[in-house]
Amino acid sequence: MQVPLYQAKAEFFRMLGHPVRIRVLELLQGGPVAVRDLLSEIEIEPSSLSQQLAVLRRSGIVVSIREGSTVSYALAGGDVAELLRAARRILTELLAGQNELLAELRQTETPLTASRGGSGSA
Repeated sequence: MQVPLYQAKAEFFRMLGHPVRIRVLELLQGGPVAVRDLLSEIEIEPSSLSQQLAVLRRSGIVVSIREGSTVSYALAGGDVAELLRAARRILTELLAGQNELLAELRQTETPLTASRGGSGSA
């Protein structure tokens, strides 16, 4: 039985749902990166990085490249980099909207909050 597209998408986003995996993908946007360099950038235990790289590799989103004793990873395609750029744009818009709401809330301070000297929580 074939998996519905919405379920496949959910599984894809679940696979992306780990901060280390996102950071790895960000670092790979510029091209292949050796595992030792990923370790120095991310600063986690080698075994933890290895687990996260295995998840990304099994999903087909990254590929490993062996040159002698050095193993590097690279994005399997450019669409992942575009997805990360789209996520950045979406987050920027969301946070800008939250900043506007926060500014509006601060401008429309309630009389109760004002009488407390602004130190109370709403």
